[in-house]
Amino acid sequence: MTVFDLPAVERLVRAALEEDIGRGDLTTQLTVPAGTRAEAELLAKQDLVLAGLPLLERVFDLLGATVKIAHRVAEGSLVGRGTVVSVLEGAAADLLTGERVALNFVQHLSGVATLTRRFVDAVAGTRARIVDTRKTLPGLRVLEKYAVRTGGGANHRMGLDDGVLIKDNHIVAAGGITAAVTRARETLPHTVKIEVECTTLAQVDEALGVAAEAILLDNMTPERMKEAVARIGGRAVVEASGGVNLDTVRAIAETGVDLISVGALTHSAPAVDLSLEVRLAA
Repeated sequence: MTVFDLPAVERLVRAALEEDIGRGDLTTQLTVPAGTRAEAELLAKQDLVLAGLPLLERVFDLLGATVKIAHRVAEGSLVGRGTVVSVLEGAAADLLTGERVALNFVQHLSGVATLTRRFVDAVAGTRARIVDTRKTLPGLRVLEKYAVRTGGGANHRMGLDDGVLIKDNHIVAAGGITAAVTRARETLPHTVKIEVECTTLAQVDEALGVAAEAILLDNMTPERMKEAVARIGGRAVVEASGGVNLDTVRAIAETGVDLISVGALTHSAPAVDLSLEVRLAA
C-alpha cells in the first residue's frame, strides 16, 4: 500500500472532484460531441521535482473515466522545462472534466517537492537534515509530507498524537521545563522521545538537566546555536527552527545541528507550472 491508497486520500480526491464538478461540467457537456476521443500530454513548463503522479490515476478512476496513462518520467525525478511527463488517452470529455483537479494536486505536491529539494541542496555536505512541520494545508498533510520526502527531506511528527514536543506555551502552562518533562515522563512509554523547545541557553541547560532526548533551538542566531550545540555535546538530538529560509539555512546547518525544520516547505511552496495539452486522437 502506498500513500495514494489511503482512505483519507480517496476521500480528499472525491471531495476535490465534487467541489469542482458540482452538478456537472456544463461547458464540456454543451461543447464536446459525445464519443470524441482525445490524447493529452502533461508538460513541464519549468524545472521541477515531480511528486503526485499517481494521483492522475486516482482522479480519473474516481471520476469513473477510462483513461490510459503512460508516465514518461518517474515519480521523484528532477525534470527540465519542456519535458513531457505523462501521456493520457481517453474520452475528451473525461480528460477535460478531470483536468483541473488532477493538475491542482500534481502542481501543488511538485511545488512542495521542488522547494524541499532546494533546501536539501543548500545544506549538502553538512550533517543537517531538512524536516517539515505541522504547518500544512488542512486535509493535505499526508500528501504534503509525502512530497517533502519525495524532494529529499524528512518528516517531523505527523500530528499531535505521535510525539512529545514541549513548546513555549506548554512550558508556561506546565510551570517550567522541569515540571513539564517530569510530568510527561510519569506515564510516557519508554519508546517515545521528549523534545523541548528552547529560546535561551539557560533553557537548554535546564532541558539537559532533565535528560530531554531532543532540543529545539528556536529563533536563535547561528552564533548562539553553535554555542548551544557545543553545550549539548551529543547528549540530545538538536533541531533548529525559526527564521529559516534559503538565504539563512546554510549558516544554520554549519552550526552543527542535526535537523532544520522549515514550515515554508508546506505553507509557502509555490505551485509549479505544469499544463495538460489536449489534442483530438488520430
